Amino acid sequence: MATQYAITGTTAKALSASVERAVTEGALEPGAALPPVRRLAEDLGISPGTVATAYKELRRRGIVVTRGRGGTVVAPAPAVASRRPPKVPEGLRDLAGGHPDPAFLPDLLPPVRLSPGARSHRSSPRLPGLEEAVRDWLGADGVPVEHVTFAHGALDMIGRLLSVELRPGDAVAVEDPGYHHLLDLVTALGLRTVAVAVDDEGMRPEALRDALRAGARAVVCGPRAQNPWGGRFTPARRDALVAVLREAPEVLVIENDHAGSVAAAPLHTLTGGGLARWAHVATVTKYLGTDLRWAAAACDATTLARHDGRMLLTSGWVSHLLQETVLGLMTDPATRDLVCRARDAYEERRLALIGELGRHGITAHGVSGMNVWVPVRDESAVVNGLRTHGWWVAAGARFRIGGAPGVRITAAGLSPADGRRLAADFAAVLGESQATYGG
Repeated sequence: MATQYAITGTTAKALSASVERAVTEGALEPGAALPPVRRLAEDLGISPGTVATAYKELRRRGIVVTRGRGGTVVAPAPAVASRRPPKVPEGLRDLAGGHPDPAFLPDLLPPVRLSPGARSHRSSPRLPGLEEAVRDWLGADGVPVEHVTFAHGALDMIGRLLSVELRPGDAVAVEDPGYHHLLDLVTALGLRTVAVAVDDEGMRPEALRDALRAGARAVVCGPRAQNPWGGRFTPARRDALVAVLREAPEVLVIENDHAGSVAAAPLHTLTGGGLARWAHVATVTKYLGTDLRWAAAACDATTLARHDGRMLLTSGWVSHLLQETVLGLMTDPATRDLVCRARDAYEERRLALIGELGRHGITAHGVSGMNVWVPVRDESAVVNGLRTHGWWVAAGARFRIGGAPGVRITAAGLSPADGRRLAADFAAVLGESQATYGG
């Protein structure tokens, strides 16, 4: 594959830029092999040291990885090309996006009172009313709320927390399978991912302990509606994980509660377990509006200072217009009722799909949230097979690090009747796949 793109340049900077440009434009795809150092040096008439320096920079930035005798190849999720899902083919029912049902999203109206004049909000970045609402919201679930802050969405918050806490090359323990954009973000920050296996109760304690022993300096996990598996912490699992984390008090623990009020599962947070370094991140995009790029976090005092200090130097604050919109929706009785109806509908649809799949002998996971994870032997065969039946589901490859294959189905907009039809089609596709590949 390397011969399909000619790497150019006579300096390490030019060489690395040439490779990065090829990855960005798709000329070098994930897994594509780069030429051996000495061969490329001979082809370009430069020293092997120059090529080695360029490859080292590309590794540091997460664009390539070295696989021993396998040589240097483009990373599975290069930092310059996030694992964006493929476009939904025309005419197919989209069950791959992870999006809420638009019927359960409230109308977004701008605040009646707009922010007056050209003035800085750096001295008072958070609206007092919204800060109080966040303390009530998170505190009711047992999250300590002495220190709270805001950001432009969960990934913005997590990215800033990791960037001020860790340095390139440091390791982050992440769920496997896990949220693909988070996996890409960790790589883009120059950090290493350490996979932690999950089950229906979230991260497995023994796998987390192994990750910490492997040197992980931060942990990012979902306490409920885990994406894509759909797991949630039980009280017993929470206690077991806290016991493991107490063995490494210097590690930063980040909970990403992205589904929150529509997860259809109680929050059993790690943050009330007396951890030294922690942050609980909560968003509203799944039930108030996907365009509301806002997140709140409760955290320890040190984490708050580091996050807000970095934010002060960049965007400074979250738009007060956005904050007023969020506050208005959070305190609106009609919106609260709509959120409750969304939660109940998503649970009914998710459980209906899992039940229908089970009737065909197909194991599926999803005890909370909007997604269902179905283990399969051949992701491509299932995705393409369902495509012929009019369905578009997400191949699990972009969610996995080393875990077993599967597909993710977003059940938020899938009625029980549609779930019944999808399950029958799924069974038919598996039967066709078995006939093709044997046993």
